Amino acid sequence: MFKDKILMITGGTGTFGNAVLKRFLKTDIKEIRIFSRDEKKQDDMRKMYSNSKLKFYIGDVREENSLKDAMQGTHFVFHAAALKQVPSCEFFPVQALLTNSLGTDNVLKAAINSGVKKTIVLSTDKAVYPINAMGISKAMMEKIAVAKSRITTHNMIISCTRYGNVMASRGSVIPLFISQIQNGNPITITDPEMTRFMMTIEDAVELVLFAYKHAQNGDIFVKKAPACTIQILVDALKKIFNADNPVEIIGTRHGEKLYETLLTREEMEIATDLKEYFRVPADTRDLNYDLYFEEGCEGVSHGEDYNSHNTQRLNIDDMCELLSGLDCVQKSLRDEKIDI
Repeated sequence: MFKDKILMITGGTGTFGNAVLKRFLKTDIKEIRIFSRDEKKQDDMRKMYSNSKLKFYIGDVREENSLKDAMQGTHFVFHAAALKQVPSCEFFPVQALLTNSLGTDNVLKAAINSGVKKTIVLSTDKAVYPINAMGISKAMMEKIAVAKSRITTHNMIISCTRYGNVMASRGSVIPLFISQIQNGNPITITDPEMTRFMMTIEDAVELVLFAYKHAQNGDIFVKKAPACTIQILVDALKKIFNADNPVEIIGTRHGEKLYETLLTREEMEIATDLKEYFRVPADTRDLNYDLYFEEGCEGVSHGEDYNSHNTQRLNIDDMCELLSGLDCVQKSLRDEKIDI
């Protein structure tokens, strides 16, 4: 589907970018452009993959001119660049705004001006009912993407994907727990009953590709995902590593929720169920305020959102199976010479 095409990935040195490369470098795609700020990570990737289809562009989504230069001739864009750490965004909310929200506006303006055919914007469950700066900036990112989808002039498709925790990605708690287990330290958890969606990076890539194939302008796509409590996650890791580390409950940190939500009840009312995915169409109303205040939707009052408390729950064995497929778990087990 990308034959002889050029794909650009913003924030392409991250977990998502590496997963896309592994998926596409052996296909008939013409070129993959990695756009990011970090020259060291780009150099590491250049040496790791050593593939002529891979091109690197130093730039920042905050700087529109750097995007214009890198995006010339590009057919498709996967926009993954973001500040993702909740504590960092809490202390520096303007930085989250500049990268996650205004940076997305820059990406979309450059894509529109460069004649890009499709742009997929990667979002997060923290954008739904946001309570922290990272989630708020991502919620604004989604609003910007949908707003831009209304004004595209050359049949460009702009859509969003929204997914929960990608296991063992940057910022994931799983590598921390593994390190604590291996070093014989207590495993520090916030709330044993806290739940989180559990997705692999392959799931995230599949979601973006599904949006690429099926999106209409302004759509938001969500992949259905199971969830587990933090206690189940810890118990599964202890079982895999045959560990007996004590557990220390440190309490919910600032900006954290008891559970995460992937779809609001308002979105659930209009969402299309596509078996493994939900599709939320864009709100296409204009500035005729009567459409907002004189027409309602009774079903919303009786609806329920889609969250990590009411989705499929994983038990310890389920989590062991899921965790055992992660590279970081397999590597740690090899280092300890333990069989899965």
